[in-house]
Amino acid sequence: MGFLVVYFLLVFLVLGIALYPLLEKNFPDQSPLEIVNSFVIFWLAIELVFRFFMQSLPVMNIKPLLVLPIKKESVIHFVLLKSLISIYNIFPLLVVVPFGIFNIVKGNYGTLNMIGWMFAMYVLALIVNYANFLIKKKFAENIKAFLPFVVLGMVFFGLDYYGVFKITTLSGLVLDTLVLQPVLILAPIIILVGFYLLNFKYLKSNFYLDSSLQSKVEEAKTTDLSWTKRFGEIAPFLQLDLKMIWRNKRPKTTVWISLIFLAYGLIIYPNPAYDGFSPFFVLVGILMTGVFMLNYGQFVPSWDSNYYGMMMSQNIPMKQYLASKAGLMSVSIVILAILSTPYLYFGWKILAINLACALYNLGVNIPILLFAGSYNKKRIDLEKSPFMNYQGTGATQWIVGLPLMLIPTLIFYGFYKLVNAEAAIIAIAIIGIVGLVMRNYLLNKIAAGYTKRKYATLNGFKQQEN
Repeated sequence: MGFLVVYFLLVFLVLGIALYPLLEKNFPDQSPLEIVNSFVIFWLAIELVFRFFMQSLPVMNIKPLLVLPIKKESVIHFVLLKSLISIYNIFPLLVVVPFGIFNIVKGNYGTLNMIGWMFAMYVLALIVNYANFLIKKKFAENIKAFLPFVVLGMVFFGLDYYGVFKITTLSGLVLDTLVLQPVLILAPIIILVGFYLLNFKYLKSNFYLDSSLQSKVEEAKTTDLSWTKRFGEIAPFLQLDLKMIWRNKRPKTTVWISLIFLAYGLIIYPNPAYDGFSPFFVLVGILMTGVFMLNYGQFVPSWDSNYYGMMMSQNIPMKQYLASKAGLMSVSIVILAILSTPYLYFGWKILAINLACALYNLGVNIPILLFAGSYNKKRIDLEKSPFMNYQGTGATQWIVGLPLMLIPTLIFYGFYKLVNAEAAIIAIAIIGIVGLVMRNYLLNKIAAGYTKRKYATLNGFKQQEN
């Protein structure tokens, strides 16, 4: 986590230092500040979505405070002000401050004007910070209700892109005026205070235990999973996995992420920057057909950490347990590969690469994930949101991602350079088929590793993370 924080701090700092020279070089007839002002509206929209999925809300256990002589208002102010030191509020400063200094040094605008602009940009970032709290409280438990707002944002982007309604022009006009009249910074400050007070009002109205003491009453629902019996000995494990995915927040989200990730190709394939670079399409194919495999497989057997000890105390063959996991991931790959067939629109090579990557995922990447799982020792709370949640994540999850994606890309690149793209596609597919043929042998070897490290895994699952 420390490495990631430092990495992103450096990325944003480099962006802030390089932004002015890049805009000046590529758009010599336009003012870099005017260009930035035009696209601030989209930056704020992207930041809001990013914060919604990644930023954790500041929390505090209020139970012990309710019986102490501490005013509710003081606690709420502390929680809200605590969010100001979030790393997400530092990122914008690393871009805004260097860019503003460049404008001052170049003499394009007065020092007071640019200081006012930089302060206004930071205030806008804080508005997004507090707006995210309200949105997350309302939509975090029901992401589907948030989709209409995402669609509305995409509509505005489309209208601007095709010149029907230039929202960037409006954004640029407002911020350009603010630069010339720094006193107008009072407007975003008033909006920030408004969002702060809305959050304060919401938290104060929920500063009680009454609602949490009420038990939720839900209608029990059962699902007919009798069709899984056709899978033979692995059927009981397969039923357990399907129920676990359907009934719990974190594994269920992996299914939605997999379906959403199918649209990743729409970003890559039409982009002229990737024309003629087929090896990169292997990485895209591995991700699109194997995104569920990656999200689910890297946490085997941590998904079962709550009852793994009970399972290991039964007469359950480890190979059957692993075969059920492999079967579930295999079905997901086949389904995602079928759903990706419309990418034939971009050429038969795209479809062939995706299908070859699906075979590679089936034959090679599934055994690699299962093998890496034998070193998983961290438990998982199935009801916690997966966004910005690193529970259950250890060194194994970070390391295993490298061979899963780099090896097939390098293999493809080698055949692509030595022979041609067709030979490279065939090579990837053949390697996957060989892995499928050897799956029974590989499962036996992997099962032996799980059995050998069984007690270390059980001990790890007993440890509660704070």
